[in-house]
Amino acid sequence: MATLNMRLPENVPGAFYVSSECIDCDQCRETAPAVFRRQEEISFSIVFHQPVTDLERQEAEQALKGCPVDAIGNDGGVPSPNKPTVILD
Repeated sequence: MATLNMRLPENVPGAFYVSSECIDCDQCRETAPAVFRRQEEISFSIVFHQPVTDLERQEAEQALKGCPVDAIGNDGGVPSPNKPTVILD
C-alpha cells in the first residue's frame, strides 16, 4: 500500500489517495475513472473525487489492488464536511 506521508497534496480530502510513488501508468484511471484522473502539472494520477457509491468504492479498491507500484492508499479517513470532495474544472 502507498506511504501515507508521501500522499500527494493534489488529492481531495478523504480515505483514498495517490502517493508520489505513482508512475503515471493509467491503470487506476482506466479502472476507476470516476475517482482518479491525471493531474497534468505534476504528471501523476490523483483522487479528484472520493468514492460515494458502492460501484465507485469497488472500482477504487480494484485500482488500489491493481496498482503496479502500490501508489494508491486508503487510510480509512472520511471527507471533511468543510472541504470539497470533487475538483471541478
